Amino acid sequence: MPVHRSVLTLVPRPAMAVLRPGYFTLDAETALHIGAGTEPAAELLRTLLAPATGLALRPSPAGQVKLAVDSTLGTLGDEGYVLTIAPDAVLLRAAHLTGLLRGIQTIRQLLPPQALSETVQTDTPWLLPCSEITDHPRHPWRGAMLDVARHFQPVSYLRRYVDLLALHKISVFHLHLTDDQGWRMPVAARPKLTEIGGHRTESQKGPAGSGEFDGTPHGGAYTRAELTGLVRYAAARGVTVMPEIEMPGHVRAALAAYPSLGNRPERGLDVWTRWGVCDTVLGVHDEVLDFCRDVLDEVMDVFPSPYIHVGGEECPTTEWTHSAAARERAVAEGLPDAEALHGWFLGQIGEFLVRRGRRPVGWAETGAELPLDFTVMTWRDSAHTLTAARRGHPVVSAYHRATYLDYAQSGDPSEPPAQPGTVVDLRAAHAHDPVPEDAEPDVAERVLGTQAQLWTEFVTMPAHIEYLTYPRLCALADRAWSGATDWADFRSRLDEHTARLDALGVRYHP
Repeated sequence: MPVHRSVLTLVPRPAMAVLRPGYFTLDAETALHIGAGTEPAAELLRTLLAPATGLALRPSPAGQVKLAVDSTLGTLGDEGYVLTIAPDAVLLRAAHLTGLLRGIQTIRQLLPPQALSETVQTDTPWLLPCSEITDHPRHPWRGAMLDVARHFQPVSYLRRYVDLLALHKISVFHLHLTDDQGWRMPVAARPKLTEIGGHRTESQKGPAGSGEFDGTPHGGAYTRAELTGLVRYAAARGVTVMPEIEMPGHVRAALAAYPSLGNRPERGLDVWTRWGVCDTVLGVHDEVLDFCRDVLDEVMDVFPSPYIHVGGEECPTTEWTHSAAARERAVAEGLPDAEALHGWFLGQIGEFLVRRGRRPVGWAETGAELPLDFTVMTWRDSAHTLTAARRGHPVVSAYHRATYLDYAQSGDPSEPPAQPGTVVDLRAAHAHDPVPEDAEPDVAERVLGTQAQLWTEFVTMPAHIEYLTYPRLCALADRAWSGATDWADFRSRLDEHTARLDALGVRYHP
């Protein structure tokens, strides 16, 4: 029998793993001993393994595979688990259900890669290598952002995207639902947001500033049922879907639908067909604040995520400077000038979300411009993570030179279209430590983790999404879960892990 190395090739790498002699074989006689509170984990195990193995994994008090909630493992946190595999039994324990869900993904990776196939695989023995694994993540926030505003993707693909995130123990799916180029979130009281804001006449070809357009209309929006179904699907896999609704900038699609929300309500606008930063922004009159609250109320009905992202970045203040109504608002609020309306606006929205029991999240361009009740995503400069954390913000590091997957993976001219600028290769993603080296211990604790970003100006199809995402997301997931790992060790595990991606039909970058 060949040496089974899968316990040595897990991505991300477990905190502790000991390989022992022998194997446990999953077969038609294998049953599940389902402990109290573990039913969702058992259902996930069956759901994931049935397509390839055809195994029923029926429940039985004498089942050889036991799932158990064990309160003595509380020191491993919400996502920690202990997996013990012996020749005659498998025991997966965790203090919390989420830990069991993470352990299920480990079992999935320990099996031969064919176990990840979507079709029945015959003549494959379903062997689990005997081992003892104790595992927990370094960071609770291990995220991936997908922009469906610039190029819409059907919910059927979003489910596949979630499945791939869960395989890599990614905990947050950040869904970027609105931008200048499209509005995808249904709002019952504002139907024009999707009827008008969900469609544009064409898209720019090439980078921002290019004068070429493809002449092809683009559009799409989700139904409430699709999004609530996606949230349930992700939750069953241990993934939280965090929505992003951009404001007060990146709102051209909303203004095309409802011009009265703008600073020049008499002006008709189209959904933006260009890339880059649009200078049309929301007004600051009461109607706008009511609109934002109404939208966010519906967002919170659909998404139970404790975090709600409201964008907040790249908001030109020129319109406010030239608007008498905006200048009057600045004076009435005791602000020094119209530019200060940006922080005031986000403060109003942040307070609203906090009153509703949620945590506002925003992009930070300096690390110091968001209200203190915001969780901050720092992207422009890695030093901004330290700036924000020292101010007291919880921080997610999204440094663009390590986590922006819309940048090319190499300088090879044969690479498909990508965001102009830097190259973010596999090694850059693997090397990114979200915690700054010189962070004091209390400051370091405020760094929740990191996440990947995929903006889709140049990405239209799922195959292109996966080409840009993998294997760089494997590297980010490894670093965020395991902490620093040796490059050679990661590469050796990744070389084996690609067989799993092959079984799933992922067209990853070579």
